Amino acid sequence: MWCLSAAFSALADEGMWLPSLIGRQVDDMKAKGFRLTAEDIYSVNQASLKDAVVLFGRGCTGELVSPEGLLLTNHHCGYGQIQSHSSLQHDYLTDGFWAMSREEELPNPGLTVSFLVRMEDVTDRVLAGVKDDMDETRRQKKIAANIERVKERALKEYKGQKGYEVSVESLYYGNQYFLFLFRTYGDVRLVGAPPSAIGKFGGDTDNWMWPRHTGDFSVFRIYADADNQPADYSPDNVPYRPRHWFPVSTAGMDEGDFTFVYGCPGSTREYVTSDHVARVMASNPNKIRMRTERLDIINAAMAADPAVRIKYASKAANIANAWKKWQGESLGLERLGTLGKKRAYEERFARWAAGQPEYAGVLERLRSAYEAGNGASYAADFYTEGIFSIELMSLANYVTVALEAGEMPVVPGLFYKDYEPEIDRQVACALVREFAEHVPAVFMPDGFAEGLAEAGGVEEYVGRLFDRSALADSARLAALTALPRKEAVAALTADPAVEFYAMFADTYRQRISPVLEEADRTLAREYRTYMRGQMEFEPERNFYPDANLTLRVAYGAVEGYNPEDGVRHLPVTTLEGIIAKDNPDIYDYDVPDALRRCYEEKDYGRWAVNVGTEEEPYYTVPVAFLATNHTTGGNSGSPVLNGDGELVGINFDRTWLSTMSDLEFDPAMCRNISVDIRYVLFVIEKIGGAGYLIDEMTLR
Repeated sequence: MWCLSAAFSALADEGMWLPSLIGRQVDDMKAKGFRLTAEDIYSVNQASLKDAVVLFGRGCTGELVSPEGLLLTNHHCGYGQIQSHSSLQHDYLTDGFWAMSREEELPNPGLTVSFLVRMEDVTDRVLAGVKDDMDETRRQKKIAANIERVKERALKEYKGQKGYEVSVESLYYGNQYFLFLFRTYGDVRLVGAPPSAIGKFGGDTDNWMWPRHTGDFSVFRIYADADNQPADYSPDNVPYRPRHWFPVSTAGMDEGDFTFVYGCPGSTREYVTSDHVARVMASNPNKIRMRTERLDIINAAMAADPAVRIKYASKAANIANAWKKWQGESLGLERLGTLGKKRAYEERFARWAAGQPEYAGVLERLRSAYEAGNGASYAADFYTEGIFSIELMSLANYVTVALEAGEMPVVPGLFYKDYEPEIDRQVACALVREFAEHVPAVFMPDGFAEGLAEAGGVEEYVGRLFDRSALADSARLAALTALPRKEAVAALTADPAVEFYAMFADTYRQRISPVLEEADRTLAREYRTYMRGQMEFEPERNFYPDANLTLRVAYGAVEGYNPEDGVRHLPVTTLEGIIAKDNPDIYDYDVPDALRRCYEEKDYGRWAVNVGTEEEPYYTVPVAFLATNHTTGGNSGSPVLNGDGELVGINFDRTWLSTMSDLEFDPAMCRNISVDIRYVLFVIEKIGGAGYLIDEMTLR
C-alpha cells in the first residue's frame, strides 16, 4: 500500500482529519491548546467525543448536550422541519417554537440522525484481486463487489439489531478505502427554534458575511424504544440515552484560544488540476445567473403574500445558499490566483514526473478528459440548474418513476401544500429561455426549438405546458388518478408535463450522461495516479483527505482577519450589533420585541459579559465568533469545542472570502463562523422561556 504517513508529516490548522487517525495530529493540537487525548476524541471501546456527534438528516451535523437525548444543530439545518410545521395560524418561522413539555415536542417523519459506531481502513479488502492492467470499468465492478462483501461482513455481527448501516468510502481518489459503521435513529422531534429574526437574522443579505449576528440554532430530541434501540415514531418511545454528551462551557473564548470542530464536512477538492478550477470558474456565472432569476421571482412573491412566504421560505433559502457561495468562491479563486498557482505547480510536477514512468503524461491525460467533457458539462448546468429546477419537473419525475415501476402515483399532498403554480410558471419561463439561448443544438432535445417557434415564443410555450398539464393542479391530478387504472396510466403518460420531462430526461441520458461518464472514468483513473504522484512529489505537504460527509476533526483558533487594506475584522460580535441592524420594515432585520426589551432593560441574566472595564463596566451578550477551523458544507451544526472538549459554539457558516476553501485554503482569509453558545442559552432562557432545557445540560 502507498504510504499514508506522508499525509501527516506537515502540521497546520488547515485540514479535515479522520478521527481514528487523529493521534498523529494530537501533539500539534496540544501545542495549540488541546488538553485531552486521541482516545478522548475517538474510541471504539469506551465513550468518547464521537458519541455526542451525529449526521443530522443527510447533510448537516448535530451534537448531544444532555443525558436525555437533547440535540443542538443550526436553525437552517432544521429549517425544513420548522417550515413544515408552520402555517398562518402557527407561524413558527416568524414567532419561533418552544415545547414546554415532552408532549409538545413535534415529530418529523423522515428525519434521521446517525451516530458513528466505528471506522476502519479496509483498503486491502476492497482492492483484493484488483490488477494494474484492468480497464476502469472492470476495476470498478471488482471494487464494487468487494465493497458489498466488506459491508455484509461488517453488518453480520449486528444481525437482527435495528438501525445499523454501513458505507465504504473512497479517500485520496481511490487510493484508500474506509468503512464507516453507523447507527441511525428515526424518531427525532422538534423541541425549540427561535424566531427567524434571530435564527435567520440578516437573511440572504448577511449569509456568508462578517460581521454576523445570527442565532443560527434549533433544538431537537432523539427518541428510542425502552431499551434505547432505534425505533419508528411512537408515543411510547423515550428520550435516547447517549454514551456521551458535551458539557457546555460558559467561560467564553478570547482571540487566540484553541478550538476544534467535530462534524461531517460534505465535499472538498483540494488536489484537482487547473482544468477543474477553470471549469468551476466557467460554470459558476451561469449557475449564479439562473438562480438569481429564480430568487427574484420567488422573493417578490414572498414579499407580497405572507402565506407564500411561509410556503417558499425553505425553498428560497436552499436556492440562495449555493447561489451566494458560488459568488464568493469565484471571487476568492480570482483573488488568490488559484488557476495560475495550479498551472505553475503542474509545470513543476511535470518536470519531476518526466523521470517517473508511472506519472509521466498524467497531467496531459487529465486535461484531455476535461476537454472531452467540457461541452457536456456546460450543457448539464442548464439542465440541472435550469429545466430540472422547475418544480413541475420534480413532480413529473415522481410520476414517471411510479409509472415505470408499475405503480399508480399517489397525489403528494406535501408538494401542493407548498406549491404555487403561478410562481413556478414564471420560473419556468425564465429557465426555459436560459436553456434556449445558451445550450448548443447538439445537446437540445429534438423538436424543442421547433416547438418554441410553433408556439410563438417561450411564454406561450410554457403557458401551454402549465395550462394543459393535470400535474399543475392538485384537484385535476386527483381526479385523473381516480379514473380506472388503464385510463389513468394512459392519461398520465400523455400528460404534457410528463412528456416535457421525458423529452429532456431522455436527451440528458442519451447525449450528456454518456459523455460525462466516459470522461469521469478517465478522470477517476488518472486522479488516482496523480494523487499518488503528488504525495511522492511533495512528501512534506499536508495531504489530509478531501471531505466526503464522513466524520472529521478540524482545529484552529479564535481569530479575526483583514479582508482588505486598512480593514480589520474583530473575531466577536455582540447584541449591540443586532440592535444596530434592527429595522422593523425589513423582515430579516425585524428584531423580536422580546429581544429589544431585553436589550433596553439590560435583562441578560447570567449570560451578561462585561466588555467594559472593572471601573466602568458595560454588559452585553456575545453572539458569534470567528475561528480558523477548516470547514465546508455539512459542517453546519457542528459542535465547536475548546481544549477540554466543552461546547463553546455551533458552527454555521464561513466568511464569503472563505468559500473557495473547497479548492484552495487560504489561512489569512479562511474563517468559520459560529454562534456563541452563551447566546444560544440566552435565547433559550430569555426569549423562549424554556430555561428547563438548560437544566438538562451540564454547564461548566
